[in-house]
Parts: sequence; C-alpha cells; structure tokens
Amino acid sequence: METLQRIAAADLVWLAPELALVIAAVVLSLLDILLPRSFNRKTIGWLTIAALAVSAVFTAQQLGLEQPVSLLDDSYRVDDFALILKLLFLAGSAPAVLMSLGMKKEDLSADDIGEYYYFYLPATVGAMVTASSADLIMLYVGLELLSITTYIMVGMRKKIYISTEAAFKYVVMGGVSSAFILYGMSFLYGFTGTTNLARINMMLRFTGIENFDALLYVSFFLLVTGIGFKIAAAPFHAWAPDVYQGAAAPVAAYLAVVSKAAGFALLFRLFYTAFFQVGTEEHPFHDDVFLTLAVLAAAAMIVGNTMALRQQNVKRLLALSGVANAGYLLVPIAAQVDLFHVNGFAELMYYLIAYLFMNMGAFAAAALIARAEGHGELSGFAGLYHRAPWTAFAVVLIVLSFAGIPVTGGFFGKVYILLGAVQMKMFWLALVMIVTSAISFYYYFGFVRQMFMRPGIERPPVKADPWLGAVLWISAAAGVVMGFIPGLILEWLDGLFRFGIDIFG
Repeated sequence: METLQRIAAADLVWLAPELALVIAAVVLSLLDILLPRSFNRKTIGWLTIAALAVSAVFTAQQLGLEQPVSLLDDSYRVDDFALILKLLFLAGSAPAVLMSLGMKKEDLSADDIGEYYYFYLPATVGAMVTASSADLIMLYVGLELLSITTYIMVGMRKKIYISTEAAFKYVVMGGVSSAFILYGMSFLYGFTGTTNLARINMMLRFTGIENFDALLYVSFFLLVTGIGFKIAAAPFHAWAPDVYQGAAAPVAAYLAVVSKAAGFALLFRLFYTAFFQVGTEEHPFHDDVFLTLAVLAAAAMIVGNTMALRQQNVKRLLALSGVANAGYLLVPIAAQVDLFHVNGFAELMYYLIAYLFMNMGAFAAAALIARAEGHGELSGFAGLYHRAPWTAFAVVLIVLSFAGIPVTGGFFGKVYILLGAVQMKMFWLALVMIVTSAISFYYYFGFVRQMFMRPGIERPPVKADPWLGAVLWISAAAGVVMGFIPGLILEWLDGLFRFGIDIFG
C-alpha cells in the first residue's frame, strides 16, 4: 500500500501544471459564489493570471527531460513536445485574460464576470491534456474539455444578439466536427483493438493493412474533416468569421491562438504517432496522408487570403487571416519530420509563437478601436496616426509581422517554413505559399491605409486602456524581438524536441 501511495505522489508531480489550473478553477469558482456582488470581480481575473503563471513555472521546470514520462499505462505523456506546447497555451491564455480586464461592464452581466475569467482555466487544461495525450480516449477528452468551455465563453455576452448566434453556430458545428473525430477514432480502434497511439502504429505497420485499406482511408478522412474544423482550415472554416465576430475580442483571440494550437497538437501527435510509415509500395497510405495535408494547406492559404481581400469587419478579417495562417502552419507538418527534415517541429513552433503575438496584438487593437467607434469595421482605424500615434505605430509593427516583412517574427517564421518545404522538394506548395503571402499584403496594409491615408480629424478620440494597451505593445515588441533573434529561438526549439524520443520514445 505504501508503494502505491509513493507512486501516486510521484505521478502528481508530473501533473502539477494541470493540477495547478484545476485547483485554481475550483477555488475561484467557490470565491465567485461566496463573495458578495459588491466585490470587484477583476480580482478573480488577476488570480486567474497568477494561476497561469504558477502553471507555467511548473511546466518550465520539467523542460529538457532525458526521457519522456509515461503515466496511466502510457496514455498520458510528459515530454518536451507537450511541454513546449503547454507553455504556448499558457502564454496565449494570460494576455487573453489581461485583455478581459479591459472589457466594458455592459458586455457582461454582474453575475457572469467572475466565471468569465476563470473559464479560461479549464479550457487551457483541455488544451494541455490534448498536447500530452498518447491515447485516443485521452485526446478526445482533452479536446472536448477545451471545446465545451469555449462554447460557453463565446455565448457569455447574453445581451448581444450576435454572440448568442455565434455560440449556437459554434456548438452545432463543433459537435458535428467532434462526431467526425470520434467516428474516425472508432475505426482505428476497430482495426487494432487498442486506443494507444504507439500500439495503433505498431499494429498498422506490422499486421498489414491490405484487408482494411479502404476503411483506413475512411478513418483518416473523417479525422481530417474533424480536425480541419478545429484548426479552421479551408474548406472547414465557414464557422470562424461568424464566431470570431460574435465573441468578445479576448475570447476570439483565445480561439485564434490556443484553440487552434491545440488542434495542431492533436494533428501532429495523432498523425505522426498513429500513421507514421504505415503502408507499403502497393498501399502508400503514409504518403497519401501527408499529400492530403499538403493539399489542405494549399486550400487554406488560397481560400483564406482571397476571401479576406474584400472583408471590412476587423474580426472577420482576422478570422480569414487565421484560415490562411492555418495553411502556413500545415506546411511544416505536410513536409514531414524525418531524417532529412529534422526541424519541422521547430519551424511549426516558431511560427506558432509569432502567430500568438500577432493575433493577441491585433485583437487588442480591434477592441480599442471598437470601443472608441462603437463598431468593429476597418474604417474605424481611419486617421489613427493623428488620433493615437503610438497606438498606430504598434499596429504597424503587428501588421508588418502578419505580412511577413523583415525584420519581424512573422517574416522569419514564413521563411523557415518555406525553406523546409523546398528542402523536401515540395516546390508547388512553396510556390502557393509565396503567391498567397503576396496577396495578403493588400488586406494587411489596409490597416496602414486607414491609419495614415484617411482623415481622422472628426473621428472620436481613442481612449487609452491600460490592459488592452499593454497587450498591444507587448505583442508588437515581442514580434520585433523575435525577428532579431530567430536563430536562437529555432536552436532552442531544435535542442528540446527530439522526434524519435518525444513521439516514439
């Protein structure tokens, strides 16, 4: 009995980042219930940020493991792949909560403000569980915890009609996508008799797929459809503009960064572990998997960028930008991580980090302008250089990173991904990336045209908000800093992630 207790205690140490958030969510929910209504609920927001910081400290302490730690019969793994992603999730959640501190009181009723803050905690736990899962059941549980929590967060602005509409669409489409994922997973379990990803790979590779080749493709395409929704990649992206527009700016930013990154964590873990090197010359399933991802990447880049050209609503434009960026992020996965392309994960993570700062800054700017103008249209940025020059300068830095202009994090992120695709001789995909990136200049620099080339003398003043301003400037500065030290960041990521150990070790 004592041995079992020691093992359980040791396991809890590795689960400290997730447990810190779970405990904080429970405590904050009780505080919200017990404290009088007169109590300032922004304190709960600050405590939420503190809980995220504590979890980040626990996560950072675990980085650099010599060998992955397997828990629950190898269904939950603590490895550097998961730990890097967990830090990204936590880094994306904190500015979203900080932005929330600047929300107007009329956006939420007094009864909802407290839970709005601490709902970020279970959502982030779901993302973290997804990153560490090495089992189909655990993957699905983590993904659904994230999804269900964000469904609620999108619809919490009960007084605003488009938020209710967006939440309804999100719930319906999210439920359908989850059903696709679950149905695809059920085929994998039926083929192999196991839900463990490594064992699924072993069974598919060494027992032969000739007898169920067609059904394996059915399973794969069901999973691609469901995950394509989660990462908002075309043609599964139609929900994103409506949901982003209806959600509060911090929630939309969270969906654009943390929820999307969790989808990529699921995609990377599932496809590289379960489907890696599955098939034969007669049944080239492995090659077909990554060819499909390449086609999906191209479709997302083309559709996202072309649909954004005529978009005038800022949140909808950022949603379509997110569709295009989902395509860019799919490229290093489609290019495959192998002996000839070992830094595909580092390329993915570098651009994800840059994408985090780009989106947080953009949504903070959108919230500032919407508050001043009373609407969320691009025309609200008119004359911003004259109305709030420092805010305009920060937005320019964000736009430069989005467009991939030197020297910014977005530029080097796209360059690394492009070079990886060329290294793997995927020239057609690299060409699509170059052309669509050039197309994106038009709508990204629409912000610059409005700020510097449209009159703003008669426009309402942009009142500074300390929390939105802080997120905007931190994001803008971080994007520039990433552009000056790209090699150091990529080297650090390469040094931590080891494909053979973190995925198959």
